[in-house]
Amino acid sequence: MNSRDRILGRVRRALADVPPDGTPYEEAVPRDYLTEHGDRGVEQTVDLLAENLADYRARVHRCASADLPALIARLLAGRGAESVLVPPGLDAGWLARTDVRQVADRAESTPAELDRVDSVVTGCAVAVAETGTIVLDGSPDQGRRRITLVPDHHICVVRVPDQVVSSVPRAMPRLDPLRPLTWISGPSATSDIELDRVEGVHGPRVLEVVLVD
Repeated sequence: MNSRDRILGRVRRALADVPPDGTPYEEAVPRDYLTEHGDRGVEQTVDLLAENLADYRARVHRCASADLPALIARLLAGRGAESVLVPPGLDAGWLARTDVRQVADRAESTPAELDRVDSVVTGCAVAVAETGTIVLDGSPDQGRRRITLVPDHHICVVRVPDQVVSSVPRAMPRLDPLRPLTWISGPSATSDIELDRVEGVHGPRVLEVVLVD
């Protein structure tokens, strides 16, 4: 018996009590487990998101929608950015207060060209408070997956409270499994056996999350 046979055997045993009546799996198997932990209000959920993002070493900022353009301009200036990558559907008003050169997200852009861009600004699909996770799904305000993996500085805007959920089970119904989903929990980082942390290996070294009320 090879590994494939062993895995499929375990799946068959796990499904042994599912009635063979053609009922779809998602209906045949009860899903009465908890979908979130605790009883939090909206403000507590957003606070938990901010706390967990910061715990993952993301830089968290909070502002009103009217102050967003000025904040983004300040964050770009703070990094000394001379260029910023812009997804095709990004709200143009978000960059209205900065004179940093804007680079369009183009299919023909090479990795070397993307690597020369200093920053990228995107929206998001959903943010998960319990895990401090931002999910991108390639929508027009987020662009292709690679534009958030190659540049060293990512500014991600989260609309509060519409895009914030408490848990992963609450996030899943909002996401299309056919879209290219990127789950981000803090800036890119890895550690070796000595627990020496290195950031920026698999994505941006600096992640700044803006919670916009």
